[in-house]
Amino acid sequence: MEKQEDRLAELLVHNGLKRTLPRLKVLDILSKRDSATSQPFLEKVMGSEADRVTLYRILQTFEQKGIIHRVLDGHGTANYALCSPNCSQHEHHDEHLHFNCSKCQRVYCLDTVRIPKFKTPLGFSVENISLTASGLCSNCSDKYSKI
Repeated sequence: MEKQEDRLAELLVHNGLKRTLPRLKVLDILSKRDSATSQPFLEKVMGSEADRVTLYRILQTFEQKGIIHRVLDGHGTANYALCSPNCSQHEHHDEHLHFNCSKCQRVYCLDTVRIPKFKTPLGFSVENISLTASGLCSNCSDKYSKI
């Protein structure tokens, strides 16, 4: 069975990127989280393994390559999550609902809730689609209902 580290390294190679420890660490962190992750959180977890500029460049490169996608939380902070395997540098396929929890402030990708296809008027060209819902996530709903 292929190890997680090998799969992440292959993802970098597949996208024409060198396998560096900071890149692998970012992918490892994102792959283990059940919600999108902010750059400040990544900075804290990475510690001295990557400075702010290096981390910014990694996130920017990953987003350009279609490895991750960015979603804003309720405060306008960028959060990052792994893309679906069929995303690429030229085309993202992350047309799903994002959910901002108003209690814990986490941002979730609800991959099973797809954004329906729609037609735009002649002359309009869609470059990005973002649909965000807010409320209580399942974890906070459980805690809140027990009070």
